[in-house]
Order: sequence, then structure tokens, then C-alpha cells
Amino acid sequence: MPDASTDAAGTFERGLAVLHAVATHPEPRLRRGDLAKATGLPRSTVDRVTATLLHLGYLRAEGQDLRLALRAMQPGNAYLASCGLVGPLAPLLTRLADELDESVTLTAPDVDGARLVAQSTRRRAVYLAFHVGAVLPDDRTAAGVVLAGTWDEERFETWRHRRTADPLDAGFPAVPTLAEPPADREAVFRARVATARARGWALDDQWVEPGLLALSAPVRDPAGRPVAAVNVLTHTSRHTAATFPDTALPRLRAAVADMEAALREPPRATGPVADRVPAEGVRAAKAELGMSFLEGLARGLAVLTAFRGAPEGHTIATAAQACGLARATARRALHVLRDAGYATTDGKRFALLPGVLDLGYARLAPLTLSDIAQPHLAELAAEVGESASMAVLDGDHVRYVARVATGRVMRVDITIGTRFPAYATSMGRVLLADLPAAERAAVLRAADRRPLTGRTLVDPAALEAAVAAVARDGWAMVDEELHEGLRSLAVGVRDTTGTVVAAVNVALHVGRDTPEDTARRLLPPLRAAVARIEADLAVAFDQVPLVVH
Repeated sequence: MPDASTDAAGTFERGLAVLHAVATHPEPRLRRGDLAKATGLPRSTVDRVTATLLHLGYLRAEGQDLRLALRAMQPGNAYLASCGLVGPLAPLLTRLADELDESVTLTAPDVDGARLVAQSTRRRAVYLAFHVGAVLPDDRTAAGVVLAGTWDEERFETWRHRRTADPLDAGFPAVPTLAEPPADREAVFRARVATARARGWALDDQWVEPGLLALSAPVRDPAGRPVAAVNVLTHTSRHTAATFPDTALPRLRAAVADMEAALREPPRATGPVADRVPAEGVRAAKAELGMSFLEGLARGLAVLTAFRGAPEGHTIATAAQACGLARATARRALHVLRDAGYATTDGKRFALLPGVLDLGYARLAPLTLSDIAQPHLAELAAEVGESASMAVLDGDHVRYVARVATGRVMRVDITIGTRFPAYATSMGRVLLADLPAAERAAVLRAADRRPLTGRTLVDPAALEAAVAAVARDGWAMVDEELHEGLRSLAVGVRDTTGTVVAAVNVALHVGRDTPEDTARRLLPPLRAAVARIEADLAVAFDQVPLVVH
């Protein structure tokens, strides 16, 4: 019979296997029976693991189905925060993208391929669809070719084994699957690596997809080891393979020099630890779930996410201190992470590896602001029995990006993309209230302020007073100013800097209650829904900027 320490380590290992299976399954939803088949674990074990992951917020249930919750991005955030690449290099990545007016990405070497860890993209009719966390085949990307410049024969053998097992690259969902295995694949790869090593850069001339060009150069750490590759991406409609290096290479080389200088600076902590497992929390979970709650899994995940505040990695002692755990517990968790391929160690200090991104981050990274808001809007609409929407500021209008309508007889015909004048809407006034005073005044002056109903405020002074009241109160109500019979209550959605990036409203017919009754009835659930959206945004955009389109 295993002792307690062995069982705790096994519990964490099995929990990681289940989380990985959910995160990498071809379908976004799956059932516990599917997990048992995918992991080879007994159904009873899967039931206990999923009960714990549901309680911790890493999974969510939709009837009998399970799917990842936003909190499953926290292990990936821990890697990105602690890897020493994203924090110092992301601003320089953005600067290069601005200089070239092209999408720029940063990739790190991984056992499975070249892993995307940061990006600054440009949205055009043809734009980059990669996301942070995606892993790309080494031989089909300029980044992979550049990073393979220091491979030994053992590493090439590992690559060869993986390509033999997956000759069409079906295991790389970020790139198109090949129609047939390439001829002389290894010889072509080795030739590309040799050319890149001699040049100091590589050009991907539509290796991944027709029309896509990528120019890559390695970024070296203070010891001279390539730890990442910077990639400038463009389309053949903008550049040709013959001219693109002449255009982009000088700036790319200058950016690499600045990045290597940034890596010589001492690492800095990027924030507090995300998850601690206090004793009272464990006791409460045990009381709620009984034997279904796996303490070893909860504590192991706490150790994993504790790297969030450890840019130099963790020793056993610092991991234990960060999580409030015994040294033996922290040691077991760190050894499980090492053995599972999620961490490496020099014998004293542990550091996370890019594969951690496969525990949920890579799957959830494509989610947009509206994707994240939609389930919370649905919950809000079901709770209050009224339509709920989200909008962003688009010039002097608001543009709807998410909406859940009710089945009431009287409703307004609004779809995603609908635009209304900001001055006459509750969401518009919430968004305007967060602007600097001069910018807000300029937007109001430029707006075509027409009386849409007999109650619409159009006088600049009256509008300024109304928006100032919103800034003071933190919410807005508009009564029959946009449409006769329509009342709307809105609250702003803030990002981690405190900036209002969107607004959520509840809309209803004025005949149901008075404005005071509406505020008393709807404001608490509206604020609660916004708080849930903000909590999810804080996780989803912890290490990448929130871009509102």
C-alpha cells in the first residue's frame, strides 16, 4: 500500500494528466467517460480529479459535459511570468511591430517544436491567426530552424522520432495539416538549419502556409545560448521573399541587440502568487466534497502557480514559503512537475518549461473579450429575465460585441456589430465617463447630437453633467432617450489597470417598474456579472495585452 507522500505525488500527477487531456482534446467539451479513455485512469479516479478541478475553478460543467474554465490559464501565466522572456522583451516586440508595421512574434524552444510565447500583431484583411501558447513544427518555421542551430544528434533523433509518429503534423493544430509527408524532410531541414546558422537568420518562404513570409533571428542569453527567436511576419501581397529581408533585417537585428541587452538586466518579480491553499480552504473543501476533494492536487497546483511571482524560479524552500506548505509537500509537487516534463532543475532551483502552456493556456488564448463575456451575460439575462449586452466605444458610437436577448414580446432588434450614438445610451455614457475630460468633450462636440426621442439629452452642458454623474456613481441609466419605451442600466468593465474597456447593460421596457425600482432590482446582479467578467479578464490577459476590436 503506498504511503501518504507517494499517494499525494500520484494524485498531483493524475490531476495534471486529466487537465492536459481536457486542454488538448479535439472537442472543447467532453465527459468523464471520455477522460477515462483518454488518460487510462479508472473512472472513480477521474471523478475525484474532476470534482477537485471543478471546485478549484479549473473546469466548469455544462450539464454532463466538462470544459476548461478561464482559471486553467493560470499555470500558463505562471510560466510566462517566470520564464524571463515575456516581461523584458514584450515592449521591444511591440516597438519592432510599430517600426515595421508588421506582426511580430517571440518563440521559445520546446521539446515538441517552436512555442509562441509573445506577440504584437496587426489586423488586416489577411492577418496572423497564431496565438500565444501555440506550438509550431521546427522544420516548417523560420523560428524553429533558427533555434535548431545548436541541436546535437540526440536532439535531431528526438525530432525524427516525433515526425515519424506524426508525418503529416496533425498534432500541430496551429498550422495546416500536410497532405502527404514531405520528401527528404530531414535533409531539407538540416540544410535550412545550416544556412540559418551561417547567416544568423532564417526566412520562412511560405513553409507554413501559402502567402505567409516570416523572417527570424535568435535572441541569446548572457551565456550566448539561443533562448528565443524573434519573428517578423508578413504576406506576399505586401513583400516578396527576395525583398523582405532587405526591408526588415536591419530593424530586426537592432531589436535583437536591444533584447539581448534587456536579458542582461536582473529579473524582476511580475506580481503576487496567484494561488495559495490555506488550511481553512482545504478544510472547507473537504467539508463540501468529502473524499472527492484531492488535497494533493490542490497543493500541487498551488506550487505550479506560485512560479507567477518567481522570475528566478523556485527552490523547495521558497516554493513552500510562497504557498504556505510544508517543505516535503512542495518537494513532491516540484518533482512531479519535473518528471512530467513541466519543469527543469539544476539540482537546487526549479524553473517551468513551455509545455505548461498545454495545461489550458494554449486552448483558451484565442478567446476574445466577447467570448469571455458571453457566458456571464447569459447567466445575468437568465437571472434578471431581461436582455444583457456588452459594447465598446467606437468613435462617438458604441458597438455591440456580445448580447443575450430574452424571449419577451417587446424587444429592440440589436445584433452583434450594431452601433448606436454613445451620447444617448447608458453604455456610451459609462464609456465616455472614463475618458479624460478633454477627450470626452471632444467626442461629445463631434457627435451628431440629434433628439432621437422627446427625452434625448442633446445640450452639451446637460450631457456633460449626466456623464459626470456617471463618473461619480459608477453606473448609468438612460430612460427612453434612444428608443421610446426603452430603459437601460449599464456598468463599466475595467481591465487590470482600472481602465474601462467595455460596458455591460441590462435593457427593459419602461412599463415594468420605476427607474428607482429598476436600479434596486438590477444593479446588484449587473455589478456581480461585471465583477465575474473582470475576474476572467484578469486571468486571460494577465501576460498579454487586452486588445479591443
